[in-house]
Amino acid sequence: MSRRHRRDRRKKRLLYGAAAAVAATATIGGLAVASPGLLGGASGGGTSGGASLQEQFASAAREFDVPQSVLMAVSYQQTRWESHDGEPSTTGAYNVMGLTKVEPGDVAREVTDEQIDHFDGSGRPEIAKKFDREQVRRILEKALVDTDDPRLHTLDEAAELIGSSTEAVRNDTDASIRAGAALLADYQKQAGAELSGEPGDWYPAVARYSQSPEKKGADLFAKRVFESIREGERAVTLDGEPVALPADPSAEPVEPANVPLAASFASTATVPTPECPAGLNCVFVPVGTDPAGSRNYTPGDRPNQGTDIRQIVIHDTEGPYQGALDVLTDPKGLGSAHYLIRAQDGQVTQMLENKHLAWHAGNWTHNMHSIGVEHEGFAIKEGSWYTEPQYRSSAELVKFLAQKYGVPIDREHIIGHDEVALQTDAGVKDLHWDAGPYWDWNHYMSLLGAPQGDKGAGGLLRAGQVVRVVPPFTTANQPELAYEDEATKKIVNASPRPSNFVYLRTEPSAASATLVDPYFSSLWTLGSNYGNKVRAGGQYVVAETRGDWTAIWYAGKKAWFQNPGGQYTVPVPGATTVKVAPGLSAAAVYGRSFPETAAYTAAGLKPPADDGASLTRFAFAPGQAYAKAGPAVRGDEWFGSAQKNVVGSTLYVPIRFHHKIVWVKQSEVTEAPGAAPVAADDRYNLLARDTSGVL
Repeated sequence: MSRRHRRDRRKKRLLYGAAAAVAATATIGGLAVASPGLLGGASGGGTSGGASLQEQFASAAREFDVPQSVLMAVSYQQTRWESHDGEPSTTGAYNVMGLTKVEPGDVAREVTDEQIDHFDGSGRPEIAKKFDREQVRRILEKALVDTDDPRLHTLDEAAELIGSSTEAVRNDTDASIRAGAALLADYQKQAGAELSGEPGDWYPAVARYSQSPEKKGADLFAKRVFESIREGERAVTLDGEPVALPADPSAEPVEPANVPLAASFASTATVPTPECPAGLNCVFVPVGTDPAGSRNYTPGDRPNQGTDIRQIVIHDTEGPYQGALDVLTDPKGLGSAHYLIRAQDGQVTQMLENKHLAWHAGNWTHNMHSIGVEHEGFAIKEGSWYTEPQYRSSAELVKFLAQKYGVPIDREHIIGHDEVALQTDAGVKDLHWDAGPYWDWNHYMSLLGAPQGDKGAGGLLRAGQVVRVVPPFTTANQPELAYEDEATKKIVNASPRPSNFVYLRTEPSAASATLVDPYFSSLWTLGSNYGNKVRAGGQYVVAETRGDWTAIWYAGKKAWFQNPGGQYTVPVPGATTVKVAPGLSAAAVYGRSFPETAAYTAAGLKPPADDGASLTRFAFAPGQAYAKAGPAVRGDEWFGSAQKNVVGSTLYVPIRFHHKIVWVKQSEVTEAPGAAPVAADDRYNLLARDTSGVL
């Protein structure tokens, strides 16, 4: 979706690592010393030059006779009270109330090469050579967005209710909140319900506000809204403004017999039961069959015969929901995934049973041992963000799958498509970079209940220590980014916005060059350039520290990033480091964990022509150390035609070598605990600024 308007930024910087309206702190024994300027941000909240968000919610609630808790909870479940600077989501939702406005000029009328490339995910040369780009293009072209859908014009409807311009509702938080309140009141009246002062009486309006065409989806949104009301919510927005919804444990929704929805669709087809948690809005749309025998997945029997599920891979579709669904369920499309999550209401669609191998990751080892979850959205595009219903449905699904299959909930096992390894030297074209820099990993992992984000960040570091790198997803971290415009093929600078990474540099200086990956030579600011970025959540080994700068071992090099007070790192006690075994000059790095040739011979199956190939441009040298990313595994390869897994005797250890997860042979490395954190309970370390503001 193209960005057509942009507000002037009048934003305050959020202190990373701070709770609502509380400055960052440096700990000295048991003493917390406030350091408001630690990262160069301003403290405090409240909108510049006007009423705060909290006051705007209160005023709109009074004006339109909507309980303030209902209004605030609806907004929280739509956007987490974020204005996104007046820019639209991937489905055209705007401002803090998530009201939609999508015109024909806002959506792509041509299928891009990037959309097509996204579905080439088999990771098998024999399959990839049959990938029909024009077939995928034809499928996608049949599913272009219908911009006449009323669900894509709730902003127009709400603006009319308050006699305001759509421009104001898109860009002004007060207008957005008033319009959202007016729309809720209108939905309540249309349902024949009273404008009651009791939050529980507002179930009809809340369910309708979801714009879900299915009752189950509307019920799920209402359930989440009333959970927020009962339990309360508290947040600091990306602009640094604290907002709070007090808990009201007595609020109980009263669900009427008939709740009007935006639309209603029913299906009588017999399909498998979705593998989803109870209560989540899940449907099963199975992949099609082709009389000629084409198939877009590999039949399997996971987690049996050694093909256990070890990871869950997060993708985005690079285009609208319906087009992605059509391709992923077309046997001639030659691309597949297990799940697809709709942006507008978070509906989960399962397309392939988890026992089968989806062609989604572009790497056969990852395809063998992972589940692919697609999300409607774009990796990088002006004015696009992922919706809160989508984040929450995805997190509920992934938590369920992780528990079912024993997948650890951390960033070495819940990974983005951009963290899938390059298979061999010849496979660079198969790499992808979704879900991209605008996927909020800190928030997503917190929804999973994982120890991610800034919790525990700060403090001194030492070489050999394992840390989790946690860049803030706030306006304090808006790195320069660029992308290639599909229409003009020109490089375009993206507007500054919160991102999930920081750049890595060759020296401890902002003036030094960013890292260069031996497999990827491109403009350093391109979002697709994974070689100079460290994403939120990954574990790395500290190589060196100098003042405000920290170096980690990254793809065979010391990679530096600014880390004042250790605020971008969280120590990981008990983590294991991996080093080159004594006596070896280097350890080979592998992009897949295939068995040795003898295992294929013993199984009566043919090994790949490049069996045993490593990533020869990488060097894992003595003196370097990397974080272990899971237990050692035996090399294996699943043959769908024979329904047989070839399992070797070679053991591989997964490591976080750079942005991606790769493997090394256990025989070539040694493992040891990371260095202990620096003790702070008996030290006199003080972070402060002198009169000139220097840390």
